[in-house]
Amino acid sequence: MTRYLGTAIRMTILTAILLGLVYPLAITGIAQVVFPGAANGSLVKVNGKVIGSSLIAQDFTAAKYFHPRPSAAGAGYDGMSSSFSNLGPTNRTLIERVRADVRKQLAQDPGLKFGAVPVDMVTTSASGLDPDITVANARTQAPRVVAARGMSLASVLTLVAKHTTGRQLGFLGEPRVNVLRLNLALYAAQGIKGP
Repeated sequence: MTRYLGTAIRMTILTAILLGLVYPLAITGIAQVVFPGAANGSLVKVNGKVIGSSLIAQDFTAAKYFHPRPSAAGAGYDGMSSSFSNLGPTNRTLIERVRADVRKQLAQDPGLKFGAVPVDMVTTSASGLDPDITVANARTQAPRVVAARGMSLASVLTLVAKHTTGRQLGFLGEPRVNVLRLNLALYAAQGIKGP
């Protein structure tokens, strides 16, 4: 019996060292060498200052910015409160929230028609932190951004096209636009150093 107990203790210690220390350190080291940006949170810097991550949405609300999807994560894109609402499509609370968001979008985006509101403009993602919007969402917001910045619609739509990421591996997901990177591109296009 003690022989088996000793073997079990040695295997537990060996496994803890291999899987609890050696493996995580090796994977972290490989990630730092092969994908240093992603391993460190895909941080976005302007003038040497970290202004966000390309993986987490930020609460852009001014008319001159493209806006991300609505967030169910706490008080606006809080990574510590990342979650989904868990409300089904027939839930009265969800229906009322989406209706209110549709009214808000119709009021703030010139020329937007009731039946043409992109779904991701009024619904949250599963994490509540999605940094990307659909191309339709970006194109819908473009007239508002144009009016607020005094840019031409063609130049803003060119930026949207330039910052559109295609499907992963050519067939997974939908084309999307990273809101933070697109908003930074607006500053660059106007010759402004950044926010």
